[in-house]
Amino acid sequence: MTSPALGATPIGNKRVQFCVWAPACERVDLRLLEPDHRTVPLEQGDHGYFHVVLDNVAPGARYVYLLNGETVRPDPASRFQPDGVHGPSMVVDPGAYTWADERWRGRSLNDAVIYELHVGTFSQEGTFDGVIPHLDDLAGLGITVIELLPVAQFPGDRNWGYDGVSLYAVQESYGGPDGLRRLVDACHQRGIAVILDVVYNHLGPEGNYLRDFGPYFTDHYQTPWGEALNFDDAGSDQVRRFFVDNVRYWLREYHLDGFRLDAVHAIYDNSATHVLEELAEAIHHEADSRGLPAIVIAESDLNDPKVIRSRELGGWGHDAQWADDFHHALHSVLTGEQDGYYVDYGKLSHLIDTLRYGYRFTGQFSRHRGRSHGRWPGTADGRRFVVCSQNHDQIGNRATGDRLTTLLDLEQLKLAAGLTVLSPFVPMLFQGEEYGEPAPFQYFVSHGDPDLVKAVQEGRRREFEAFNWQGDVPDPQAELTFKHSKLNHDLKSTEPHRSMFAWYRELLRIRRETPALSNLDLSQQSVTSIPGTMVLVIQRGHDAGSCLILVNLESRPVEITIDLPALDWRPILNSLDSQWDGSGEEPPMITVTGGVATMTVPGRSLLVYTANSP
Repeated sequence: MTSPALGATPIGNKRVQFCVWAPACERVDLRLLEPDHRTVPLEQGDHGYFHVVLDNVAPGARYVYLLNGETVRPDPASRFQPDGVHGPSMVVDPGAYTWADERWRGRSLNDAVIYELHVGTFSQEGTFDGVIPHLDDLAGLGITVIELLPVAQFPGDRNWGYDGVSLYAVQESYGGPDGLRRLVDACHQRGIAVILDVVYNHLGPEGNYLRDFGPYFTDHYQTPWGEALNFDDAGSDQVRRFFVDNVRYWLREYHLDGFRLDAVHAIYDNSATHVLEELAEAIHHEADSRGLPAIVIAESDLNDPKVIRSRELGGWGHDAQWADDFHHALHSVLTGEQDGYYVDYGKLSHLIDTLRYGYRFTGQFSRHRGRSHGRWPGTADGRRFVVCSQNHDQIGNRATGDRLTTLLDLEQLKLAAGLTVLSPFVPMLFQGEEYGEPAPFQYFVSHGDPDLVKAVQEGRRREFEAFNWQGDVPDPQAELTFKHSKLNHDLKSTEPHRSMFAWYRELLRIRRETPALSNLDLSQQSVTSIPGTMVLVIQRGHDAGSCLILVNLESRPVEITIDLPALDWRPILNSLDSQWDGSGEEPPMITVTGGVATMTVPGRSLLVYTANSP
């Protein structure tokens, strides 16, 4: 027997089907709180499911479950928690929203440019509707995919989203279910896909009631953030169903285009078929059934190609993974930082390795880990790697949440942008990066449990001991910490932010319109450096139509001699151009004699040349 869909599902004529998995309970009652305040016993079915169909229940009705006649809990598969994680659940009718994206055909990773966005801090309103007025700017910039930080209901009204506990419910303070639908609809009408960051490695500590229903968690493993979810122990079949149904739900009811799966290295499963493989298969199958592509991106620090290897070859079948090595190598080279995990980076050769292969660690010894790490990626497909110079983790997990904007000068920021956008990978921007937003992105919460608040505050301070941080760490619970993290979009009309925005737009344009740069085949590039200098020489493509990228990370000009084919090399981009608020210094002309060219590369500059037949 197939159990009904989880949660409260309207089935027409004011009839609603309720279904909950509660094998830990002998009895489950449904208590309707409005409009008629009735309590109804649920029928027990197979495998620990309880269900009932009720008449005269309209969307908007609030309800709770009564477990064993004494414990009141919200629905684990609640579609909406209007009064927060501890309050009653609400019946939501997904068919009540009229979509306007019938012509939407989706986006793939072939030409993807991802924009990571936190709804609460992106706009002053802090809502889904607050994002919509800025979509035209993002589309004009060249963004094709928005990645929303988690929007599943979390405690309070401010949080990164990784403390979510109601994984089917859309955060009330962001605008709830219809707010998310309006945002996705608006994005699709502008040619922008929307993927959602989902957290399947742990649940938040406050409002986490799943243990009262069944064996959702296991004691066999432990994550850095709390109890591990049970994907391979007794009862795990139905736990897996809960999460597989969750991705299908987001795709069907919110027209989402894919997912970023948070910290998959903390999802433990010794089953023959890993739950991450099952999730990827379900996502792709659901999208295929609608004739649309789906994007599945894993956040993984395993440096293990099984994450992105096809299922046919024994992998998990994810489309891409975050490539943290790229960020760490770039950040360390530009800032000189060597604390914490940056101890494994800092040399130009480390950045070169990531540009060549996607991974810096392919089995070498890691000082930070105290062991060997990673293996050979086994792919030349650059679409398998998502890279960035900034993201919510790498900014927010700094003690004060400071961005590169406050760590580097303008010319260095342009180099960071150029190396990321013109890399042979899928580039991702973090909100505000495109115009040099100076506001930090700090860690913030709004828990209601005083003991939990104290534990978070103390844990945050301990976290930075490895980085030898001196000074106060912002209070995560303070509302001011959250407000400090909000973007100021008005800066885009002032310098140097206007020039930075124009620089990003131009980078994305030439990436999109230059065949050698839009080709993400890693075998079609050469990445080297000039010995004794901090000058990168990157060649993309072969013969006529190829591109040469010169990046001087030093503050002084450097004379270089490089091997080049005898083609007509013409500059198409100069980071020092005055239109990007640069010094106005002209790029050197390239003349090839006997297969060799000599030129002087200005300090802190990025130059792009294209080749034509002479």
